[in-house]
Amino acid sequence: MASRATVTVRGADGSAGGASLPLPAVLTAPIRPDIVHLTVKNMAKNKRQPYAVATNAGHQTSAESWGTGRAVARIPRVGGGGTHRSGQAAFGNMVRGGHMFAPTKLWRRWFVKTNRNQKRYATASALAATAVPSLVLARGHRIEEIAEVPLVIPSEAESFTKTKEAVTLLKGLNAYTDVIKVSNSRKIRAGVGKIRNRRHTQRRGPLVIYNEDKGIVKAFRNIPGVELASVHRLNLLQLAPGGHIGRFCIWTEDAFKQLDSIFGTHDKPSEGKKGFTLPTAKISNVDVTRIINSDEIQSVVRAAGPNKTKRPFTQKKNPLRNRAIMNRLNPYAQAHRRMEVRQQKQRAAGKLKKDTKSQRNVASKQFLELLHAP
Repeated sequence: MASRATVTVRGADGSAGGASLPLPAVLTAPIRPDIVHLTVKNMAKNKRQPYAVATNAGHQTSAESWGTGRAVARIPRVGGGGTHRSGQAAFGNMVRGGHMFAPTKLWRRWFVKTNRNQKRYATASALAATAVPSLVLARGHRIEEIAEVPLVIPSEAESFTKTKEAVTLLKGLNAYTDVIKVSNSRKIRAGVGKIRNRRHTQRRGPLVIYNEDKGIVKAFRNIPGVELASVHRLNLLQLAPGGHIGRFCIWTEDAFKQLDSIFGTHDKPSEGKKGFTLPTAKISNVDVTRIINSDEIQSVVRAAGPNKTKRPFTQKKNPLRNRAIMNRLNPYAQAHRRMEVRQQKQRAAGKLKKDTKSQRNVASKQFLELLHAP
């Protein structure tokens, strides 16, 4: 969410000579990319047009099967003679000119209804994301040289009617770099869409949001990538194109003042949207790692001491590798190991001869007596 408390109205040359406005509550709403993405995906489906193949496609012939006994497949074949078509297979989805498998139907579920409150929640989240510079930069907008985000311009801009006035304003705000990015990104579409009235593709530029159209739409509409929207009719598909939050928005002063009445605040509900109150964040600081590692939390954890809990199971260990487990199972193992080490040292010094078979038998008997001793 946005961290600044006030926003300065910038002049046409980018100077901060205007008034200082409090940040609307909707720009501090919790940012939920999952809700925005789901809502945009469902809303985008409502623009599709139903299509289907003809119901009689592939059946416009009087083909019949020849039956069995002719050493050919039983697929229906076109009758008659004198042309290449006679005797060819028909109807099947695997043959030339046949019907398609599972033909598309007009009664497919083309349009999806989304709950109104969910769309409002997604719009509030998308608006809050436009006030975070890192999210706007991550979306690809060129805002490195602008004064601040969100960017508010005087209300006189709503009376612009000439494109050169709008271009001068964008250049004065250092926002024209984003327009140049859009202009350079215009490419011819790959694929069959070239012949379906969508020949070119290009990126999205700034979104200019106004309160009342006094000519501003006519002034900005011819600039590449720049879109316009009324603050009373904000569209989620414009605020988060493709479900990606962080659209670069330029607000007029009057439109910026209308946000608290349109979306309401955390204390009072919206005036224009009946029954809608702004969602509140579960936690004010989303940096959970910083909270856990803070001095306040760690001091309490250290004072409480380590929480030692006994394991609910015993860990199996190999006594042939673990001496402690071997000593627990065989109390003589430690003494036997010491005796072997002592004998190895004596052999190395030449004081002890090799054990004979009888000596080994005597040693094993002594070991068994010690093992079974009460």
